[in-house]
Amino acid sequence: MDLGLKGKRALVCASSKGLGLGCARALAEAGVDLVMNARGAEALEAAAEGIRADFGVEVTAVACDVTTPEGQAKLLEAAGAVDILVNNAGGPPPGMWTDWDREDFIAALDANMLTPIALMKAIVPGMMERGWGRVVNITSQSVKSPIPVLGLSNSARAGLTGYVAGTSRQVAGKGVTINNLLPGIHATDRADSLDKGVAEREGISIDEARAQRFATIPAGRYGTKEEFGAACAFLCSQHAGFIVGQNILLDGGGVNATL
Repeated sequence: MDLGLKGKRALVCASSKGLGLGCARALAEAGVDLVMNARGAEALEAAAEGIRADFGVEVTAVACDVTTPEGQAKLLEAAGAVDILVNNAGGPPPGMWTDWDREDFIAALDANMLTPIALMKAIVPGMMERGWGRVVNITSQSVKSPIPVLGLSNSARAGLTGYVAGTSRQVAGKGVTINNLLPGIHATDRADSLDKGVAEREGISIDEARAQRFATIPAGRYGTKEEFGAACAFLCSQHAGFIVGQNILLDGGGVNATL
């Protein structure tokens, strides 16, 4: 399927590895030039060089902390006018509701709600003027089914979801769509870290810990960054112009809900 994206330009946040990298590679395969961002310069440049070699697109790598005003200014200056924005950031740490103070919530909101909002406010007006644009926010399955130990993430991502619900419907008439992708467990470094933590706590092997989690997923496995990236690329494509303000689960059936 021709996604109709050749020659477009995308900004993909947190794209040196994991789901962000999966999205960047899928867009590059469709012919999209990229601005890639992450905090670690070495890993980011390695990922960018791999995409240049594999797909022959233009890639600009901008190493900065996009949750800070300085990082946002640096990234936006380098990005210029883009047709596609993929917002992504790692989630805040787990814990119990008694563990978190105001500062913890502010940090979570900065990373997982206020930063993507700031980037949308900076970039979407230009998309509207040009009459075409795509925004995909990578959030979490916890938006649909809150995870008790991830209260910080639940709160911040739910706030972003509410913002998108209203904003997406205000900009759709100008050819700009905003949607959210809600990942469940995917085979990334974060999944490896979580499995390692379970193994250490329960005194079992990582393979046993992973098998326990597989058993909670109807698909019987973790997702891959490649299939996640393909879903992102489709939402950014010429075929997705009538998909507005949606929250799309990619969780292998983990969330059991009718709507």
